[in-house]
Amino acid sequence: MTINFFKYQGTGNDFVIIDDRSERFPASDQALIERLCHRRFGIGADGLILLRSDPDYDFRMVYFNADGAEGSMCGNGGRCIVRFAHDLGLFETKTRFIAVDGEHLAEVLDDEISLKMSNVSGIEDRAGITFLNTGSPHVVRSVDDLESLDVVSEGRALRYDSAFQPGGTNVNFAQPINDHTLFVRTYERGVEDETYSCGTGVTAVALVAHQQLNMSAPVAIQTIGGNLRVSFNAKADGQYDSIYLIGPAKRVFTGTITV
Repeated sequence: MTINFFKYQGTGNDFVIIDDRSERFPASDQALIERLCHRRFGIGADGLILLRSDPDYDFRMVYFNADGAEGSMCGNGGRCIVRFAHDLGLFETKTRFIAVDGEHLAEVLDDEISLKMSNVSGIEDRAGITFLNTGSPHVVRSVDDLESLDVVSEGRALRYDSAFQPGGTNVNFAQPINDHTLFVRTYERGVEDETYSCGTGVTAVALVAHQQLNMSAPVAIQTIGGNLRVSFNAKADGQYDSIYLIGPAKRVFTGTITV
């Protein structure tokens, strides 16, 4: 079969996106999805996203990790599919869509996409490690010299730590730059490597920075792939709502592939 695809990136986190409103794409074929995401033998991406129709929303987002398995929420992927849906003319400025973790609102702001993330119920200490779920599970660890850190080996050890089984976790390393900015690097499960950026990851870091460093919203995040901002409302009971992930999302190229 021949597949028409679109390649998008959000701060270097890149995705194969397919308009699957006809639902002809073989979403159960994990090996195919993994091959399409492969950087040597496929198109190359951190994940694959299907845009599907939904009777109650502008569209449905179905996200797969680079290993071909359907994944939890992807923040940068969410911003990229919003840009894609806007490019398709599915909405003008604001949209409402459904993903694996529920409803999301988003707005196109020129070069940037503002994506409302799921509410966060709390930040916990799990075996001495800061853990929270921002649509995907995340560990946040502060470091002093992030530039020289071996993110892959350090991240992989925490990703498979017994405290986070059976599903494992994503791992974020953060270094404060000033009173409102952090530098963040992330090891992503499903990709099983460091990525240039992780939307749910930087969201997690921003909330932890508010709780532990008293950083006020919006928190600025520097990643290898570019800059993001996270705004939020902190509630007295330690919960967070009105969380928005804000940053660029761009089309890289389009193409067809025969599989």
